[in-house]
Amino acid sequence: MTDSVKIMPNSSPQQSKGPLVAALAYDGLCTFEFGIAYEVFGLPRPEMGEGWYRFSVCGIEPGPLRAAGGLTVAVDKGLEVLDEADLIVVPGWRSIDAAVPEPLVSALRAAHQRGARIMSLCSGVAVLAGSGLLANRRATTHWRYVVSIAARYPDITLDADVLYMDEGSLLTAAGSAAGIDLCLHVVRGDFGSEAANSVARRLVVPPHREGGQAQFIHAPVPEEREGIRLGPLIEWMRESLSEEQPISQLAKRAGMSMRTFQRRFEATTGLSVGEWLLKERLRHARDLLEKELAVSLDDIAAASGFGALATMRHHFRRRLGTSPSAYRKSFGG
Repeated sequence: MTDSVKIMPNSSPQQSKGPLVAALAYDGLCTFEFGIAYEVFGLPRPEMGEGWYRFSVCGIEPGPLRAAGGLTVAVDKGLEVLDEADLIVVPGWRSIDAAVPEPLVSALRAAHQRGARIMSLCSGVAVLAGSGLLANRRATTHWRYVVSIAARYPDITLDADVLYMDEGSLLTAAGSAAGIDLCLHVVRGDFGSEAANSVARRLVVPPHREGGQAQFIHAPVPEEREGIRLGPLIEWMRESLSEEQPISQLAKRAGMSMRTFQRRFEATTGLSVGEWLLKERLRHARDLLEKELAVSLDDIAAASGFGALATMRHHFRRRLGTSPSAYRKSFGG
């Protein structure tokens, strides 16, 4: 047996007159992402004044609609809502490879053409991509979906490291919770930092998270089709990360010329020697930061092969969008 939910627009005592936000509802609705949109844009906030957002729900197909969590949803309004919406929110789509209904494609294109902003949360990027709106644009989505979207839409430039991407009228968020970051970013742009901070306090979340989703990606060691000669060497490299590993010495250990060694190493691992070592050192440093809370950052930098803490900080910032100390604060223990 499923529970039935009637979704109604914002009905606060003080009627808002601000931008109209329309959140899509569909069969297979992702309730968490939908809830984020309502919590930020639809929850009554009389302290924000009458210029605050108006909120409406757009059912893209006849109901009742099934939703995650065993719910069924009834929505009063359909695609006509998009004719007037200033901001359209696409929650995570029902399946990353599910087709986008043609009436929705037409409605989104028309809304975009007249200047409405369109935002996707998590796998909702599949709707924007399927509508052709992201062609030759930058976007992001949950790291699990990057390969699938990139294969089907090679004209989209995907960045799997950021929490969200703002391309002006088209905005995309990474994982589900990154939708909160993007929504707060929109509030900050529309009403200023003080308003965004107020909403963040109500949500009990930071108004702006440091770093990108790269820090959340579980990155196991790649499966390596190791040759007889490279297998033991790669194991030694992994166990000796604190040591300097010049290519000339590695090639000598492998019994190859430098050129041959570099070519075969890349064919085996899919990475250049330098890139492989950097990824392994970052992985090792992250493990130590998570598990060895009593070890100093300087000692972790040395044990991981970065030598100096400043070097480790540089690579953390460049590759993970955060600092070693912030990473330990988020994931340590």
